[in-house]
Parts: sequence; C-alpha cells; structure tokens
Amino acid sequence: MPRQLFVHGYLNLDDRKISKSLGNVIDPLDLIGEYGVDAVRFWCARAVSFGQDGDVTLESVRERYERELGNDLGNLLSRTTAMIARYRNGSLTVPGGGVSPELAAAADELREAIPDAIGRFDITNALERIWEHVRSLNRLVEQSKPWELAKDDARAAELDRVLYELADGLRVVAVALAAYVPDTAARILEALGQPDDVAWEGVAAGRTVAVEGIEPAQPLFPRIDAPATA
Repeated sequence: MPRQLFVHGYLNLDDRKISKSLGNVIDPLDLIGEYGVDAVRFWCARAVSFGQDGDVTLESVRERYERELGNDLGNLLSRTTAMIARYRNGSLTVPGGGVSPELAAAADELREAIPDAIGRFDITNALERIWEHVRSLNRLVEQSKPWELAKDDARAAELDRVLYELADGLRVVAVALAAYVPDTAARILEALGQPDDVAWEGVAAGRTVAVEGIEPAQPLFPRIDAPATA
C-alpha cells in the first residue's frame, strides 16, 4: 500500500481559478518560448509552494525573470567573469589558505540544508536558501570592491582571493541549482572553466580549480523588451 500521496495545489490567474469555461489560460509553452524552460521551471519552484495554491500573473513571471535570474544571478556571473578577464587576463588562481571561514561555513550549511528541505518536500524554501547564497555573493562584490583593489599593486593577493571566492561561490550555486535550472547550471560552470560535475559533494567551498582563458560571460537571461503573451 502507498505510504504517501503527492497532491499539488491549484494555480489561479489574477486571483481567479484557471478554467476552460472562463478561458483564462496561460499556455506554458508560450512562456517557455519567451523566457526559456529554465526560467519557467525556476518560477514554478520559486513562486508556488508545493501542495499549496498559487497565483500566477505574467507580471510575476517577468519580475522573477528580471530581478532574480537576470540581476541577482546573471549579473553576478557577468561581473565576476568580466573582472577576471580584465584584471587577471582570464586567469583564475587558487589562493593560499583557501576561502574565508565565513564562505566555507555558508557552503557547508547549504550542503546540509537543501537535502533536508527537499526531504520535507519544501522545494520553495530550499531554493530560497540557495538564493540567500546568491545575495551574499553580490554583497561580497559591493563590500570588497575589486575595482578598487585592482588599482593598488600592493593588494594583488587580496584581489586574487576575492575573485576566486566569487568564482568558487558561483560554482557552489551552480551545483546547488542544477536540479532546478540544469541548463543554466551547466552554462555557469562552462563560463568559469570548471568541470561539468554537479555531484552534490561539490556544494563545498574551495573546490574550484585554477584555470586560464576565462572571458566575460554572455548574459544568462537576456532582457526581454517585448510584452509577454498569454
């Protein structure tokens, strides 16, 4: 006999139940055609808690796409790779002593927290924990100011460490996100010159390997100017 039943909630469109009689239907294939399959997968996991009803609007899909995927994650990868290319001619080196204890602890916590949340079918909260890590990496950029470090030759080692920590953090994020946005995870690893390995053990700090030839990454989620269609 089954021990568990998986019962999903309902999607409402603008606070109204989606139904054929009302004709208020959004074709998921239209959304995929405009935003891409990874973005739609992300929105489903991010905006609707498993087992609960959720409200869908085209504005909410676009907002998640632009603010979180485009700005939080996409810009982080673009800035990191561009700085490695500009300040270190595309070379990423492993600093002595590894990454900071704070980043190492954050990666360890992520590695433990995500399986626990998914084990409780809390898919949305698991993704939120990953996004907290993305935000922390963006804060690292603003706080460390690599563009200022690059002006001072005496702080070269500090710059190398910051650039490595950003790249390493992005690698950790890519592995953690692979189940949600597999194509995007692979593109992040490729942009950083890292092996296409998303084994869960990779959610750990300091495993990014030294590499040459990193170039500014193309936008993960390009801006979409045309309005979405239902």
